[in-house]
Amino acid sequence: MAANLSAEDLLCPQCSGIYCLPVLLKCGHNICRVCLHKFWEWKRCRECPVCGSVSVPGRPPINLALKIAAEEYQTQRYTSKNQEVCFFHNEKLKIFCNNDEEPICLVCQVSKQHKVHECCPVEEAAHQKKAEVSAMLEALRKKLRLLNKTKKQWDETKTYIQTQAYQNEKVIKEEFEKLHQFLWEEQNTRLKVLKREEETKIQVMCEKLENIKDQIETLSSTISDVEMALREKDLPFLQDYKQTKKRVKCNVQEPECVRDILINSAKHLGSLKYGIWKKIANAVKYVPVTLDPNTAQSNLKFSEELTCVRYSTKLPVPDNPERCTSRVCVLGADGFTSGKHSWTVEVGQGKDWHIGVARESIKRKSTIFLNPTEGFWVIGLCNGDSFWAQTSPRTKLVMKQKPDTITVALDYEKGKVVFTNAADLTAIHTFKDRFTERIFPFFSPGLYEDGKNSTPLTICPLTIKVDVE
Repeated sequence: MAANLSAEDLLCPQCSGIYCLPVLLKCGHNICRVCLHKFWEWKRCRECPVCGSVSVPGRPPINLALKIAAEEYQTQRYTSKNQEVCFFHNEKLKIFCNNDEEPICLVCQVSKQHKVHECCPVEEAAHQKKAEVSAMLEALRKKLRLLNKTKKQWDETKTYIQTQAYQNEKVIKEEFEKLHQFLWEEQNTRLKVLKREEETKIQVMCEKLENIKDQIETLSSTISDVEMALREKDLPFLQDYKQTKKRVKCNVQEPECVRDILINSAKHLGSLKYGIWKKIANAVKYVPVTLDPNTAQSNLKFSEELTCVRYSTKLPVPDNPERCTSRVCVLGADGFTSGKHSWTVEVGQGKDWHIGVARESIKRKSTIFLNPTEGFWVIGLCNGDSFWAQTSPRTKLVMKQKPDTITVALDYEKGKVVFTNAADLTAIHTFKDRFTERIFPFFSPGLYEDGKNSTPLTICPLTIKVDVE
């Protein structure tokens, strides 16, 4: 170390540690380059952390002489570690300074630098600091477990995206095979859109998986190094304590919640026949609501064009943020924030079902009640004989005849949801409320009946004539 420099001269005024790549500012103060950049980012201006002077534009130069002196000091300190003696006083390191977090000798303890600091014996400090680092290490292990769990889920999501793409492609091909030769161009166009979406979303998941793999490797390496440090003897452990503590305190970001990553099946399959046939036919069937399988509970199965849903065997689907897992239900693909909307549902001879609307912010992963307070405006049939409006408390509905088809009419501005028997247009029930967010159609078919699949809920199509001039 340079003869005219003391240990205090080698301390960064920002981090209080030995200089690491010190840079010289115009005002004459030296700062670690990393410390300076962090300070500038936090301050949002190029001030000196010591005196507040504004630095000139450009990169501050490295103080080469100070850098060499700091490196020599660190080398000499490392050499002195093996001797377990103080670099300044050649005395044994028996005391640990809690303020500076480093071992010192008895002479250092009474010196000007440490006499007002809180100190304790090395053995006591080692026991305490090892416990402290162990606790921090457990937090890193917990995050590592979370990262590994998330990676597994993302691997499953990636596979499911490919499965979705394959299933959608199969349905699209089957529909196009029913048409004449001149429709092949339309088919190829739709398949290319699907393929682009699959490739884009697979690429996104691949990038995210690579990112989380890097995080796992980095965190695993850190944990391994810290575990090795914990196995060191007390004094070497304490001598490296600052660096060990800094590594344990590394900022590990929580895995992001990947939303809207699944294949948009509603876009590809919703009203598929209508989209194709309206180009060549005078009349087609159109369904006003398309079911969104990405929101469906895992036991629900859909028809080809996502207009019919029934309870079936459990499917291997990912637990994406949009999916409802607390109830056997599915939402419509499109929500409403204004206007009037209606659709008719064929409930058939089902014994248990619920239909209506739900707001976008419903709790999809935890148990909830089907009432307006929780964001649901629905009616349903229980045990095949009693109809209920899911108010709070719920209201029993008295009807002369059990309806097979029910029309749900939503008036967003007036805050009304009206249920009508589609056969004779008699009113069943009306909800009145105030809507403040996007509202989605809601469908919940019954469970298994006597070992057979449940009766499906089917959205009835509308007849639309297509006139071409």
